[in-house]
Amino acid sequence: MDIAHIQKDRTVEPPRDAEIHHLIGGAVCLDFANTLYGHGRTPIHEYLFDYRDLILWSRHAGILPASDAESLRRKAARQPNEALAMFHRAIALRETIFRVFSAIAQGNSPKPADLETINAARSEANLHSHIERAHDRFVIEWNDKTALERVLWGIALSAAELLTSEKVRAVRQCGGDTCDWLFVDTSRNHLRRWCSMSKCGNRAKVRRFIERKRRQARVRAVAANQYH
Repeated sequence: MDIAHIQKDRTVEPPRDAEIHHLIGGAVCLDFANTLYGHGRTPIHEYLFDYRDLILWSRHAGILPASDAESLRRKAARQPNEALAMFHRAIALRETIFRVFSAIAQGNSPKPADLETINAARSEANLHSHIERAHDRFVIEWNDKTALERVLWGIALSAAELLTSEKVRAVRQCGGDTCDWLFVDTSRNHLRRWCSMSKCGNRAKVRRFIERKRRQARVRAVAANQYH
């Protein structure tokens, strides 16, 4: 391997958290809510730190084409204050979406103010969208693909679509001790408890196994003391 190739490899940045976020929600809006691990308390892990992360996550989630992502990146670089304001708007919308669907997952009614926030975001997205034909189907396209707020529109429409669909009855919240991620339960019996069996599910299994061993050890210790 030549020196030039080695030097080039050294300049490659590792992927940011926004690009490797686990998309397990079953809906764009739930995946967006899951970009924070630990709502309502000291956050355990944050996946989004700036407007650039919003772009990267939108690409990762499949709601932003590469060409449009690059246009938004350049515009954000030219308008850093506007991009920062839009980032804060996105985080506020994320927390609203989380509160709404977390309440639903727990059998409660979302707060009217939170529903109003989603309604406002949906209305804005509709104002900037239109339906057009794409080969053998119809798709929603955006009127202004370089608007910084465009990263919110697909998320807002996803939240409205999920809220008004039958799938909303299947929205669940992970049963892990520290996990609060949301997902649509598509299992056959609708009894899925974990956001991911390979992560939270396995941790719960290991925890139950350890606790069972401890109980057995205590029982044996009590029996041994009684015998002696």
